[in-house]
Amino acid sequence: MLKTIIFWGAAGQAKVLAEFMQASGYRLAALFDNDSAQSSPIKGVPVHFGRAGFEAWRKTCREEDVYGLVAVGGSRGRDRCELQGYLQTNGVEMITAIHPKAMVATNAQVGAGSQILAGAILCAEAVLGMACIVNTGATVDHECRLHNGVHIGPGAVLSGCVSVGEYSFIGAGAVILPRLKIGKNAIVGAGAVVTRDIPDGKVAYGNPARVKRELSN
Repeated sequence: MLKTIIFWGAAGQAKVLAEFMQASGYRLAALFDNDSAQSSPIKGVPVHFGRAGFEAWRKTCREEDVYGLVAVGGSRGRDRCELQGYLQTNGVEMITAIHPKAMVATNAQVGAGSQILAGAILCAEAVLGMACIVNTGATVDHECRLHNGVHIGPGAVLSGCVSVGEYSFIGAGAVILPRLKIGKNAIVGAGAVVTRDIPDGKVAYGNPARVKRELSN
């Protein structure tokens, strides 16, 4: 019997995750979103709005065991972690979502709510915190450490022993050279080649990547 799962987020990331939920043993029962103008992108799956919508749905849900994922991508890692915490507080168990066509080393560690998508590679002794996303075709090489809420964009490559701080976003096709440190709440632009550490709260892009501006708090 398929287990009941819900997503918070009703846009593109929800579509990506929904594609392999049944193969992973789950039935998608409902979507939740903070944008009241958002329609459901998945046929037959209703969308409810905000925390009030979730709480109303939870009261009518007959299943005791409900599983969940936060389908919010991009540079919104902090939001993803906060929403995950809210769902966990309200009795939803976060799963680790690994696409059947991803490769995850047997000694890699993947935190609750993290999502490893099609064609992604997670190599030996990589460690991911909670609510991370390793997007389509991205590579996280040996002994990399991704802290909570990190998103690695499609086709990005993290060479061995790279550390990425909480809530940071690595854009599509970026390359991070070995043993570098990307700080907390940083953004690395698409296609960047990172040859030196990036401090907390900075936006860097180019080849080689250079810090271009600071994110506002």
